[in-house]
Amino acid sequence: MLERDLAGLADCRAGYLIRVGEEGVADNGQGGIVQSPDRWPQGAIALGRWQGEPLAVIAETGEAHWPTPREWLARLDERDFALISTALQVVRWARDHRFCGRCGGAMRQRPGEFMMQCTKCGLRSYPRISPCIITLVTWRDRLLLARSPRFAAGRFSTLAGFIEPGESAEEAVRREVLEEVGVQVGRISYYRSQSWPMPHSLMLGFYAEAASRELRVDGVEIEAADWFDANTLPGLPPSYSISRGLIENFLRGTARRE
Repeated sequence: MLERDLAGLADCRAGYLIRVGEEGVADNGQGGIVQSPDRWPQGAIALGRWQGEPLAVIAETGEAHWPTPREWLARLDERDFALISTALQVVRWARDHRFCGRCGGAMRQRPGEFMMQCTKCGLRSYPRISPCIITLVTWRDRLLLARSPRFAAGRFSTLAGFIEPGESAEEAVRREVLEEVGVQVGRISYYRSQSWPMPHSLMLGFYAEAASRELRVDGVEIEAADWFDANTLPGLPPSYSISRGLIENFLRGTARRE
């Protein structure tokens, strides 16, 4: 597990390292992403402690076909999911906050914190985290799954969307489901969350019981949707995703009831 002890790493310049490129993440030669302990290169950003030792990330250019983040997520076990998620989001934050969004001044990271501060006006900027809801709508033993135009051929998934300013997560569930497939939902229950580093989302997983069954697909975010049961499932999202977790957890529950 990643220990996020940044305060104790302000002056640290050696330890484990994750190398992130423009499109991929480097392999350590043993099927993982954490490089053996060594002195950190200039520009490395401390992430915390891993297996009791300091861990940092470095952004590099010109990498030779490193595996993409999605490929790594399919390979890594859940214990290491936080490593790649943290590394990718911190690299993006450091790249996107080099200059102040208020006055244009240079930004500098405050030692021991994930915080950039403007050297002119003092504006503080933290890594961006965008909260999203991801929801499996159910009716008795049936699942409502939908297809985005961006999906691979044959794949269906749960419904998802960003939480709007001033909106609760539960309100976002009701709004997104109604907007995308025209279904009213009743009882909502929380499942779990997952950091999703493509690029900086925090997925909040929910179940929502349908109060209506007629579908009205919006035709923009969603191109097709239908009700499925355990015997009629379409292509599903990848196993490492929270959407797949929502589906499999629900199917286990229905199997026990039968």
